[in-house]
Amino acid sequence: MATKVVVIGGGPGGYAAAFLAADLGLDTTLIEKSPNPGGVCLYRGCIPSKALLHVAKVINESKEASAWGLEYPAPKINLDKMRSWKNEVVDKMTSGLGQLSKAKKVTFIQGTATFASSTSLKVVQADGSELEIEYDKAILATGSRPAEIPIFPKSPHVLNSTTALDLPEIPAKLLVVGGGYIGLELGQVYAALGSKVTIVEMLSTLLPAADQDLVRPLAKACEQKFDRILLDTKVNAANETDNGIKISFENENGSFGEEFDKVLVSVGRKPNTENLGLENTLVEVTDRGFILVDARRLTTDPAIYAIGDISGDPMLAHKASHEGRVAAQSIAGQRGASFEPKAIPAVIFTDPELAWCGLT
Repeated sequence: MATKVVVIGGGPGGYAAAFLAADLGLDTTLIEKSPNPGGVCLYRGCIPSKALLHVAKVINESKEASAWGLEYPAPKINLDKMRSWKNEVVDKMTSGLGQLSKAKKVTFIQGTATFASSTSLKVVQADGSELEIEYDKAILATGSRPAEIPIFPKSPHVLNSTTALDLPEIPAKLLVVGGGYIGLELGQVYAALGSKVTIVEMLSTLLPAADQDLVRPLAKACEQKFDRILLDTKVNAANETDNGIKISFENENGSFGEEFDKVLVSVGRKPNTENLGLENTLVEVTDRGFILVDARRLTTDPAIYAIGDISGDPMLAHKASHEGRVAAQSIAGQRGASFEPKAIPAVIFTDPELAWCGLT
């Protein structure tokens, strides 16, 4: 088949690009692994995590209400029902995007794409059949995945930001490796549900990329919510036991070990730029795995644009959406279409929440 524009990846960047390209009159095809658009953000990231953070907020407020003269009994937690509710939220939003794709006359293909050349793709569809697509312009929006630490074994006791959202159980003792926003958000969820949570961070502060004047009140709140916060501490080894994971720590006081029921590894994300057939194109990739783009989000291949997490930090959904619209406008020939932000807002949905924009 042939199309004017093909978008690879249906996350907040990909579907925003596809929808605007269609609105601008371009014949548009969107390729996504999942049954509907949404990407990591809607299926395995922003939306399910915020749903669970709302649950944590309600639990915490019910405890805090005693200071206002309102006494509540301890909540009875039905994990199966909580999972179902979270999944219903995700299904409703992603199916809505599927309906919107049809309304905008975007051709949606569920499958995995690789480049055969700068102007053609091979797509393995969900049913296993193969499809070849020729296009004029492509927008690559394949997103990112959780970064891994090699010392951690492949084990049901080791979680990442995706598997932790499945709420496999409420562990009695949970170690969160990484004091960034993902670790703190999910750590607060599990703490509210009843886990004793330990945070370990190799640097000297939580949220090292944020303004420390903002972090200070959050850190104080975290000290009350979490069992321990270990700063300036490294994880040297992780070994599976019969009941969990034995962790070896090291800090200025020496080495020590402790066993946890579950370990959540949340040390950032890596761009998904492997296994795309980029070697069959003129696209250049940096040593960190990001794709080189200009202000129009055009890569070093004149037929291929790249947006979202694969085009560089910060890895934020609203940044990806804006980049997607810039790419669509550029392909449509709109003059002045460029991604040149003065500042990009950032929000962390902990309790208390943090937000900033521009100079700190």
